[in-house]
Amino acid sequence: MTNLAITATGLRKSYGGKVVLDGVDLAVPEGTIFALLGPNGAGKTTTVQILSTLIPADAGDVQVAGHDLARRPDDVRGAIGVTGQYSAVDKLLTGEENLLLMADLKHLSRGDGKRRAAELLDRFDLADAAGKPAATYSGGMQRRLDLAMTLVGDPRLIFLDEPTTGLDPRSRRTMWQIVRELVASGVTIFLTTQYLEEADELADRIALLDHGRLIAEGTAEELKRRIPGGHIELTFAEPHLLDAARALLGAGIADTEALTLQVPSDGGVRAIRELLTLLDERSIDINEMSVHTPDLDDVFLTLTGRQEATR
Repeated sequence: MTNLAITATGLRKSYGGKVVLDGVDLAVPEGTIFALLGPNGAGKTTTVQILSTLIPADAGDVQVAGHDLARRPDDVRGAIGVTGQYSAVDKLLTGEENLLLMADLKHLSRGDGKRRAAELLDRFDLADAAGKPAATYSGGMQRRLDLAMTLVGDPRLIFLDEPTTGLDPRSRRTMWQIVRELVASGVTIFLTTQYLEEADELADRIALLDHGRLIAEGTAEELKRRIPGGHIELTFAEPHLLDAARALLGAGIADTEALTLQVPSDGGVRAIRELLTLLDERSIDINEMSVHTPDLDDVFLTLTGRQEATR
């Protein structure tokens, strides 16, 4: 049985008369990347704030890193790290001083703190800039330092709230690689992001939050298959093969110049197998096949738009 880093049942939060979280259930396996997506105001940051002990929930049962959130918040804090949407780096201090300050807060000895700081500066490619004020760092360097500070206490669960906001594409991909390496070492990542490409690239599972409720959850591929517009594109060597396939299947969009046929499909393994078997039984050979599914942008816009339309 898979161990869970986070379990939440019936998570609720309101501010005045405004319901922000309306009965959210979560289950995040250890050693995975779980991405929480949603429009602005959906409740993503509130969820992170509750799970990381920053604010209390109004209702719900929550276990984080094996500890009851309501009864043992100090144990939860000792097991997690949080890299927020806005950098916690003190720009007047050097990179090394920021890490040593965090080591003091984590009650590491002076020697252990210096060793941990040196290790993290090297790991995050900041050793050459260790003695320079963080104010002189690029945006990407500051985000790497911010994450390094989170790792001083060696947390097994890290909340990353919009970790690459404002970064250029190269810096974003550097952060992605760091996140992958953390997970490979056994760390669990709870990610919120506005970049759907980021969730598609990194997440093992994705949950979509809208108006304080989870409206969809699954792998990226599972979510994409829920949206209309997927198809399998078949390419043929001869026009008569294209005609035969179109007559056999009775559906699809044919391009007689490119000798292609687009067949509506969810792109699942069973659908592909059945299609190939059907063509093979009629001796209709294909040259190439490609599967096209909607991307996460389509999922996001379709599901959140549908949710808004029904409220």
